[in-house]
Amino acid sequence: MELINEILIEHSAIQATIVLAIIITIGTALGKVKIFGLSLGVTFVFFVGILAGHLGCNIDPDMLTFAQRFGLVLFVYEVGLEVGPGFFRSFLGSGIRLNLISIVNIVLGTMLAFGLAYALSVPLADMSGILNGAVTNTPALAAAQETLSQLGIDATGAALGCAVTYPLGVVGVILAMAILNKTSMVKNAPKQPEGEDTKQPYVATFMVKNPACDGMKLRDLAHLTKAKFVISRLWKDDAPADAPTGDTELQLNDHLMIITEKKYLSQLTLLFGLQDKSENWNRDDVNWDELDGNLLSRNIVITRSTINGRKLGSLRLHNRYRVNVSRVNRMGLKLLATPNLTLQYGDRITVVGTAEALDKVEMEMGGKVGSLKEPNLASIFVGITLGLMLGCLPIMLPGMALPVRLGLAGGPIIAGILMGAYGARLRLRTYTTRSANLMLRGIGLSLYLACLGLASGQQFIETVMRPEGLLWIVLGFIITFVPIIIIAIWCLKVVKMDVGSTYGLLCGSMANPMALSYASECIEGDSPAVSYATVYPLGMFIRVVIIQVLLLMLL
Repeated sequence: MELINEILIEHSAIQATIVLAIIITIGTALGKVKIFGLSLGVTFVFFVGILAGHLGCNIDPDMLTFAQRFGLVLFVYEVGLEVGPGFFRSFLGSGIRLNLISIVNIVLGTMLAFGLAYALSVPLADMSGILNGAVTNTPALAAAQETLSQLGIDATGAALGCAVTYPLGVVGVILAMAILNKTSMVKNAPKQPEGEDTKQPYVATFMVKNPACDGMKLRDLAHLTKAKFVISRLWKDDAPADAPTGDTELQLNDHLMIITEKKYLSQLTLLFGLQDKSENWNRDDVNWDELDGNLLSRNIVITRSTINGRKLGSLRLHNRYRVNVSRVNRMGLKLLATPNLTLQYGDRITVVGTAEALDKVEMEMGGKVGSLKEPNLASIFVGITLGLMLGCLPIMLPGMALPVRLGLAGGPIIAGILMGAYGARLRLRTYTTRSANLMLRGIGLSLYLACLGLASGQQFIETVMRPEGLLWIVLGFIITFVPIIIIAIWCLKVVKMDVGSTYGLLCGSMANPMALSYASECIEGDSPAVSYATVYPLGMFIRVVIIQVLLLMLL
């Protein structure tokens, strides 16, 4: 009994570690259980923590605070680091429209929440928790708690409000999509656009029929069009394919294999004269090594630190090895290999050339896939440090007596995004394998949820059983369900958006991966996931900031 008392009851570092480990273990195990085909995943850790707190389990308050905040920082920084490479790209093309609609959904739900708070005399501190539980956004809850503490207001009600509304926040989005699936709006909605994303590399073949190109060097073509493209192969008459350089002269009837974006095809057709076949060669079933006997295509991984942060054009691979880099794959994001593209550690570049030349390029690039598995902890903690410093900076807004701070949730996620997008330019190795990223995110989120549940568990049952507890649940469901339905109708009826993109947008703006899983099962293709990834980062950032601004303005 003394041993049990020492490791489970008496406050110590060992007791805190064991208690949190038990809560996370049981919570993650229950998170794999599906009820009616649905699972709350890691969120079950939150409710196991609540149960443990209700049963009287507790740990040292200082350790609880540290573990909760460190877990949150680790989670949001890794989220930012993962989405960073494609974050600013998401504002191009259709991403602008998706993010604008996502912002409308966020503002609508927030206005509804604070409007209900005034109408029903619900304390704003409690409503901040109800809102964040309804939209399943724990980083925004942390931002609200930090702001309330800054104002000297007890934040316990915010945590309890989130706890009682979180389950229906998850289920409410899924229920809304299930109801929409039965309506004529979804059945008659535009189909998902066929073909590739216009931003993805498109591999096409052209024949030179334009007399203006006859005798022109390839380096001079850039002055004739604004289209972005890379010529990977060139065939002259019956000669084997060649990897052309800037000094290569074009002749009529030359055949070219060009990597570009789909939107530039018409411009390139005007430039060269004829597109051989209206098909995209950027497919997994194409064997590039059998396309011709002279040139090979190889994916080479950049694992040499000296290459990190350098522009592709500065390597002069064209002239030194007579090879062409056609595409770059960065953490699943496919990029066109333009000379101004900044390379990053871990990029996979597709290189076309002879076997001997490819061996030399691979030696220069590193090409050691095994080294990618080695964690670069220094860059992670440098980014976290910068994020915490950014979160502490006061931001003065007009008409507000106190400054807004991005805090533990906002600062690290912005630092993660910036490090993922631009870290290579500072010669920082920010690459992290997806498995390592998911592991760090999982540890951080589990710690945060376990501590959050443990801190609010003592008052949870009492809160739910009180009349205001039931009111909170109803308000949370309204805040979840009503904006989702309104935005869905707008997207499907007014904007004429396809169902997959609509559902992904809704799940991303609500930060609800469980609902995304349901949407992906209902919709063929990857449009829900693409739309989710496009709006999720900005939506997360806006929710973290907007809740702080409103609390500072209204309290």
